[in-house]
Amino acid sequence: MCYIGRLWSRGYMNGPLTSGLTFIPKWNWLAVFTMGNSSGHNNTLSIPPGKGPHRVGCTDLMVGHTVHGTFLRLYYPCQASENPQLPDWVPCREYFNGLADFMKMNRALSERIFNYLFGSCKIPAAWNASFKPDGKYPVIIFSHGLGAFRTLYSAICVELASQGFIVAAVEHRDESASATFYFREHAEPGTKKHPSCGIAKPVSDNLEEVWMYYRPLKPSEIEFPLRNKQVKQRADECIRALDILFDINSGKSVENVLQCDFDLSTMENSMDLCRIAIMGHSFGGATVIECLCKDVKLKCGVALDTWMFPLDEEIFPGVKQPIFFINSEKFQWIGNIIRMKKLDSAIFPRKMITIKGTVHQSFPDFTFLTGNWIGRLMKLKGEIDPHIALDLSNKATLAFLQRHLNMDRDFNQWNALIDGKDVNLIPGTNITIPQSSI
Repeated sequence: MCYIGRLWSRGYMNGPLTSGLTFIPKWNWLAVFTMGNSSGHNNTLSIPPGKGPHRVGCTDLMVGHTVHGTFLRLYYPCQASENPQLPDWVPCREYFNGLADFMKMNRALSERIFNYLFGSCKIPAAWNASFKPDGKYPVIIFSHGLGAFRTLYSAICVELASQGFIVAAVEHRDESASATFYFREHAEPGTKKHPSCGIAKPVSDNLEEVWMYYRPLKPSEIEFPLRNKQVKQRADECIRALDILFDINSGKSVENVLQCDFDLSTMENSMDLCRIAIMGHSFGGATVIECLCKDVKLKCGVALDTWMFPLDEEIFPGVKQPIFFINSEKFQWIGNIIRMKKLDSAIFPRKMITIKGTVHQSFPDFTFLTGNWIGRLMKLKGEIDPHIALDLSNKATLAFLQRHLNMDRDFNQWNALIDGKDVNLIPGTNITIPQSSI
């Protein structure tokens, strides 16, 4: 849900169902960054590649240039190519600025530090690589957490694509992303502002970037109305992304606002649109539940360390698809788990596991890109090896998807993980729920 520079107040978590954020003095983190992660600027720390049989490509797709359009990173099985271009993990400096704002840090100084530590990090997927036709691939829509953006869960998305899924990672424009952008038309031709993102140039010379950054709570503002409004918008954005994939699959012409060498028409009739899942982390986990209530085309949901606070409980009876909650050991608290349990059903499958030794940030890519000392100090790493943790999460996810999307694959070899049967897993939750609460 939150990123570098914010820690969760564990005592507060047992109280009101709010986000419970506390701030660490920014000067302290700047020093910690430079001293505690000195290996981060070289190639010793990297995002793990996919383990499946498919090579993975990725591209960006923006449909509609205004703030009401749709923006996503698309991951897909691709054809092999020599010397593929790997995209930057953080696409451009504005995203560093957004992270700095989210953390309440000085932009100029933090940009230099972030660029030093993460500027050379690449996503292990071939940029704009040719799509690999191979029957019909099931589809996953992915929703990021609070303060994140479309590229920060690339390890999960790349793994799923390598296993034969088409994954659309939406970048939300509800002011919950640390940064995102859209375009507006010029009043005067010839005054075009050149885009800062080299991979995000618009096809029209009459468009200029408009950046949207994370909106913090205002003084004395009640949090629930804002978060509830945001989760509804997020769900609408995910469903619009799915509608665009339907158009691509049917052969309709879909105009990408961004200059792009990837040919969307090669994906015609390539998606198994009877097998669609929704997945997300934290605020994205809440988005999973909101989406399932709104669109029956989504056949199941995987909710990673979900933050339940933004959801209106009145929607819970309308969620009739299977849900898999995969939680970290250190993030959850009684009130949050109780709200998850309110989705329990005697009819519709509900599963929950907890990964031992994990923290809330064991799911985004930061966990792979920070050294052990700084990673643990800043709660970006848990006690467990992050590769083992995410491998368990991915395998359990794949087994769950095979079961509930009725896929003919071999992911059922990991069925035991769905029930928490592993030395590093806890069936259900590690949180003790008072009987009176149940």
